[in-house]
Amino acid sequence: MSSRELDAAGITDPVVRAAYARCRRINATYGRSFFLATRLLPPAQRPAIHALYGFARWADEIVDSADGHPAGPAGQGTGRTVEQRAAELDRLAEQLAAGLAGQPCRHPVLAALVDTVLRHDIDPALFPEFFAAMRADLRVGEYPDLAALRDYMRGSAVALGLQMLAVFGTVGPRDEAERSVRALGEGLQLTNIIRDVAEDLDRGRVYLPAADMAAFGVDRALLAHCRATGRTEPRVRRLLAHLGALARAAYRQAEQGLPLLAPTARPCVRTALVLYRAILDRVAAVDHEVFAGRVVVSTPRRLAVALPGVGQALWARLTAPATGSPATSPPATNPPAGTASAPGR
Repeated sequence: MSSRELDAAGITDPVVRAAYARCRRINATYGRSFFLATRLLPPAQRPAIHALYGFARWADEIVDSADGHPAGPAGQGTGRTVEQRAAELDRLAEQLAAGLAGQPCRHPVLAALVDTVLRHDIDPALFPEFFAAMRADLRVGEYPDLAALRDYMRGSAVALGLQMLAVFGTVGPRDEAERSVRALGEGLQLTNIIRDVAEDLDRGRVYLPAADMAAFGVDRALLAHCRATGRTEPRVRRLLAHLGALARAAYRQAEQGLPLLAPTARPCVRTALVLYRAILDRVAAVDHEVFAGRVVVSTPRRLAVALPGVGQALWARLTAPATGSPATSPPATNPPAGTASAPGR
């Protein structure tokens, strides 16, 4: 992470600065589209968003570090049991709670997260919801209907979006902005579910709601057949198109709430929305052939999508008030560095 960003955010503690830099590398490596959108934020806000994303990815890789899957940013080895991964998640949750209670933290990601939560007054209740969703990934292999899936998403992408809302800031009613962020989180997660259905199936998970699957004549055996052949069967195509329509409806709802965000945050959030909607466009363009390989949006296309946001971001910074925005509020005091060991190292 550039010293300019950390200096702009008022982050001085060397341990905390190193943790923020680690989170930025995780975002840049694993969240290419989201990282690109984050670049449109004022420099002082970027470290906090990197910390929130880096933490979420770190926890996610603990969950996914099983047989046949490579180690992620936490450096987890493969071949670990569900019980071992659940215990590591518990340790991570305990370390976070200790850090938020004021205990020293040297964890390579949590040190930045704790600083971000305290600095931006993020609701700590959002994190138990997040850990509940992560634990569900270890124990739950399917969801009976869309309502059950939405309960899961509330603790996953939606919780992450609400955490970030505290960093972005709002200029309208907070509850209305939260509804927009919830819709965006659902849209993003539905997009990932559609794109990653094959990878999730390999991990023993099917996020496609069972009731919707049944309505389109799809079952787990048919999904396994698609995975084995690398071809998407017509019934599965229709199911994925149906879920894509739900994601697009969520994006439309989220767009309506963009004016409620602080002006400096709008280009970032709008670009993230458009980039993820472009993934849906790409999936549709290849006729929902998501079993043949991971569907990606090309780098030139991502840059073309992000380009309009550059001018919008510069204008928002030039016209932002000199005080009172999240990017210019006085920074909180860094929590003390300590000796907590990092999980998975």
